Amino acid sequence: MSAIILLILRIALATALYAFLTWVLVTIWRDLKNQVEHLTANQTIPMRLSFMAEEGPKEFRLAKSEIILGRDGGCDCLINDKTVSNRHACLSFHHQQWWLEDLGSTNGTLLNQESVASPVVVTSGDLITCGKISVTIHLENQRNEI
Repeated sequence: MSAIILLILRIALATALYAFLTWVLVTIWRDLKNQVEHLTANQTIPMRLSFMAEEGPKEFRLAKSEIILGRDGGCDCLINDKTVSNRHACLSFHHQQWWLEDLGSTNGTLLNQESVASPVVVTSGDLITCGKISVTIHLENQRNEI
């Protein structure tokens, strides 16, 4: 009888040990993930996008590390024009620079009148053309965070 109790205690102790180790690893993983998100958010330079829409000029001020341009309601920069795809282009901040990438749009994406085939670096004052709509990029100082 004592051998069975000893075996049950060993199994319970091993289970508790593995549960504790799992909890420690999950906690460390979550903390690292939060730190990466925090560092990425602090390194993003706020961006202002402006363009002329049918109803007048529009302007978007964004301080995210990834900005989606398109017609879809879930896009960060909503461009309501039939020549713009639902998810047309993506602006992403990494390696201390903003990058523009076409997301397989129907009418293509142009940067300063040149076709975007692969991710390219953008700077303040660049002109992005999505379909028939042109969007001007303005990068702002980190001191003027939005």
